[in-house]
Amino acid sequence: GKLLDRVYNTYLLMHTHQTVEFVRRKSAQYGSCSLRRMSVMEALELLDQLVDESDPDVDFPNSFHAFQTAEGIRRAHPDKGRAGARPCPRRPPPRSPAPRVTRRRSPPDWFHLVGLLHDLGKVLVLFGEPQWAVVGDTFPVGCKVQKLRGSLPVGAQPLPTPPSLSEYMYQVMKFNNFALPKEVSSAWGGPPGGLGVRGERPQSASPPPQAFYMIRFHSFYPWHAHGDYGHLCSEEDRRMLPWLRELNKFDLYTKQEELPDVQQLRAYYQGLIDKYCPGQLCW
Repeated sequence: GKLLDRVYNTYLLMHTHQTVEFVRRKSAQYGSCSLRRMSVMEALELLDQLVDESDPDVDFPNSFHAFQTAEGIRRAHPDKGRAGARPCPRRPPPRSPAPRVTRRRSPPDWFHLVGLLHDLGKVLVLFGEPQWAVVGDTFPVGCKVQKLRGSLPVGAQPLPTPPSLSEYMYQVMKFNNFALPKEVSSAWGGPPGGLGVRGERPQSASPPPQAFYMIRFHSFYPWHAHGDYGHLCSEEDRRMLPWLRELNKFDLYTKQEELPDVQQLRAYYQGLIDKYCPGQLCW
């Protein structure tokens, strides 16, 4: 049908034009965070104008999907986000009673915010980028591309080999935060962190590394859903995998025709934004 044709054409353009050179050029263009200034809620409101052409399940603005995902996490995990204390090695009992120490734990709400913000990079489309450069499942560039399972409609024709495979038979480094990108650059776009964001006001709390990892790699379905590219993973990546899969449950299975009442939910999520990423941000 028309919707599935739209999905296939988006991935066709993506696998035709996403090359190592393209990734480098776009990373340099947006890495300085000098595009514009706006708050997180203003960016979310921009997504009212975006319908993701790579998604065969929805045909409504992406802003609603953000709130659907966040609310799905909030219902299932009202206290999810507690990092928990690492187990301590056994020690001999002290000679005198030690004072009781209260361990500081991560606040329980950052996972809800991850659900709200996981697709925020798609505002790049509204800044003038074509959808094939922003949306859809992430795949590596500059190395052999494994089978793209789950991204295309059933029965669709196979996609061509991206030009990057013939141009570059080496792996390049795009980001330095985690191990996977040290081994291979991902296709540039919104979900993997193609759009840089920098805050100017101090936040009252900082999300743990799991939050940033989920936002960055949640669209890397060939790895976290199908097990491809496992040879590029580090122990850190494997430790993060359960978090990616937990987010994936709500990213995929909260899409409904019944849209959330955003105005009713706004106050709760504005509180999270004020806590973790307040004020005007540089994009």
